[in-house]
Amino acid sequence: AISSVALWLGQPPAAALIIGACLALSSTAIVMELLSGQRRMMSTTGRTSFAILLAQDLAVVPLLFLISALGGHSEGSVVQGVVLALVEAAIAVGVIAVVGRVVLKPLFRLAASTDNPEFFMAATLLISVGSGVIAAYAGLSMALGAFIAGLLLAETEYRRAVEAMIDPFRGLLLGVFFFSVGMHIDVSFLWREPLLVIGGFFAMMIAKTVLLVPLCRLFGVPWAASVETSLLLAPGGEFAFIGIGLATQHALIDGGVAAGVLAVVSLTMGTLPFVSLFARRAAQNVEMKVSGEPPSTQLPPDDHLKRVIVVGHGRVGQLVCDLLDKHEISYLAADRDAVRVERWRKLGRPIYFGDASNPLFLQRCGIDEAVGVIVTIDTAAVDDVVRAVRARRPDVMIVARAHDAQHARHLYTLAVTDTVPETIEASLQLAESALVGLGVPMGLVIASIHERREQVRNELQAAAGGTASMTEQIRRARRDKAVKS
Repeated sequence: AISSVALWLGQPPAAALIIGACLALSSTAIVMELLSGQRRMMSTTGRTSFAILLAQDLAVVPLLFLISALGGHSEGSVVQGVVLALVEAAIAVGVIAVVGRVVLKPLFRLAASTDNPEFFMAATLLISVGSGVIAAYAGLSMALGAFIAGLLLAETEYRRAVEAMIDPFRGLLLGVFFFSVGMHIDVSFLWREPLLVIGGFFAMMIAKTVLLVPLCRLFGVPWAASVETSLLLAPGGEFAFIGIGLATQHALIDGGVAAGVLAVVSLTMGTLPFVSLFARRAAQNVEMKVSGEPPSTQLPPDDHLKRVIVVGHGRVGQLVCDLLDKHEISYLAADRDAVRVERWRKLGRPIYFGDASNPLFLQRCGIDEAVGVIVTIDTAAVDDVVRAVRARRPDVMIVARAHDAQHARHLYTLAVTDTVPETIEASLQLAESALVGLGVPMGLVIASIHERREQVRNELQAAAGGTASMTEQIRRARRDKAVKS
């Protein structure tokens, strides 16, 4: 579709094909960072986005081959260039498979046998830089060679060790990459042709979204996830700068046209965090409309009963509610997944659709009479929920789920009563199982685990600063009340 528009605007067939292919790519680095930061990689949107981005990254290899083939055979037709690119790509995949299985494994086995991290890193750099140099000598781009090097390393059983070794440099090198990308943007073009850039921005976003939504639905992705995924992948990606830059070097695309295209791509990438927020809201609205009866009409009961409010009804929230049911503790669950709410309401669970960071929704849930709030969500919204609860009820018990110790310290600064870091709890459970298996009496194991958990809690509260003292006062007050009763 984008290539057709480029042809209609008077671009040569080769240029139109390259522009369409480059603009069809999305930003793997930014989208993955956004989803990881929101801890939504395992959601439907996260899995769908990852699958599409992975396919796009794999498509970069034939795309770069195509640009190099068209640049080296400018006298031929576009069809001949495409066929030649496909042939060269097939040969490259064959070479990757052979070299990855025959050469790299012995090389890395030798590097690993030396037990020398520097030698292992040197072997990794040799493959990366060597692939780029060989690609350049073959008339291809060094970026293509580096990409092939990544595929080569992925073919070995040492890929995890390589990932761990280069992880400290990944953020730095990614920053250098985006820094170099920024240097290639013609800022003056934005000032000279603002209407053209803004028009291209909206045209690109709308076109890609309209095309991606039905494609996602074709593969069985729910409507809400299809809309959110399409909006996340509508902006351009970092590989567009490589592809357009390479095409400019081969004189396939005019410099002025390339400047305009890259200006549009950079604008879409810069607005991706804001597009992500809009995509979440759009997906929620679509989910409410598609699910049939709007969940928002199912309001929590205004009965002023004392109950626990469980925020989030994913895997963790479901287990918490199961245990509350077992001990006959009255509760109310809230979740922002309309489909999940509808499914569990049919099973008889007191769950309602709504945003627990909304003070009005909290009031409707009975926050003024609540005996406790359990926050089981694992997204950044946990901060907003805790703040909203504390603003209304400074005295209520809040137990929040945390990802790790750093996240737990942050939650303590927000005055939660207690927090459960997943990584620390997993470590304690692992130690408990090991101690029991080694023959230590269960009573001693439980006592030592509880002692260690209390020690970790105190350390986290101390690291959180003075705000944590209030949570300790709340806990002590509740303990004193329990003893008196």
